[in-house]
Amino acid sequence: MFLKKIKLKNFRNYSDIEFDFKKNKTLFTGKNAQGKTNLLESVFYLSSLNSNRIKKDSELIKFSEDFTSISGAVLKDGVDINLDVLINPPKNKVLKVNGLKKSKHKDFIRVLSVVNFSSSDLMLLRGEPSDRRKWLDMAIMQVYPQYYDKLAKFNKIRLQKANYLANYGIQADMLEVFNSQLAIASSNIVYLRMKFLDELKKVAKIKHKSISEFEEADIFYDSDVIKEIIPIEEMTKKFEEALYGAKEKEIIRQTCLIGPHRDDILFSINGNDARKFASQGQQRTMILALKLAELDIISEKTGDNPLLLLDDVLAELDDKRQNFLLKSIKPEIQTIITSVDTFFFDDEFLKDVDIVNIKDGKIN
Repeated sequence: MFLKKIKLKNFRNYSDIEFDFKKNKTLFTGKNAQGKTNLLESVFYLSSLNSNRIKKDSELIKFSEDFTSISGAVLKDGVDINLDVLINPPKNKVLKVNGLKKSKHKDFIRVLSVVNFSSSDLMLLRGEPSDRRKWLDMAIMQVYPQYYDKLAKFNKIRLQKANYLANYGIQADMLEVFNSQLAIASSNIVYLRMKFLDELKKVAKIKHKSISEFEEADIFYDSDVIKEIIPIEEMTKKFEEALYGAKEKEIIRQTCLIGPHRDDILFSINGNDARKFASQGQQRTMILALKLAELDIISEKTGDNPLLLLDDVLAELDDKRQNFLLKSIKPEIQTIITSVDTFFFDDEFLKDVDIVNIKDGKIN
């Protein structure tokens, strides 16, 4: 897989740019707040129709403009594929693959696979549970595009139930309908989350051991309802029981108390909670291993190498972790990097890198 071109219109601080990728490694340099991160965000959005930096799509639109468009040309399995996204609130965003409109997100996000590793990811362990859930959900989508629709369905049912609890007189029959639908939707989400995380952590533990020889890392999915991977039918039954047991509390509090929207991902080092007891260096090693594992898993599951986006992350790593990261990147993996300058890269690495400067939303 190779991203040949990216074209942006009214995206963040970019008015109108087009850039052709010539090599497998591209390094965008420039001072802070010039648009380096925005460019990588556009590539990730083209892959996932999402971003860790936004709550709603309208935030991507350049100030004083009323729309934005992102286009990319991808070479996949020897075939050229053109991707186009138009965001024009309040209308629904328009998705096109090779000029043909796609109504389902899964038909769009299955084209371009991307692993994004930014400096903000290094704070993933200390962030909110919602940050960790979002990271896991977007990683799963890279392998199972249909997961996008499953997650959207769950959120739709959950919000409908929450609205019903807050605004209408409670009728047992109606609440049972919502709970029955939520039990099925919840089990679909948790089953895939736990299965994916179980595979991911096996690789991440090996990566982590390569960096920290004497430390043992582990990752757990934390759910109040499901404690281990079991058949999805059994998960559904457990959610039905939990929702029934929480009915009175949900009525009183007028919100949904049971479901994957309340779950978390836990990390440990040598059996200790990494969020509480790990040093900053230990936490960064954990996330580095996690991202490299994500890269391997996506490559293994899809049969193609995903793009790797490194957003100003080297400046946050020490020499040992920098070297491990750079040496872990296979030559055939297209990598797009941002950095203030070339200081963190040795001459051997830079000889096969296309170095491009960004200033004031313009590519020089």
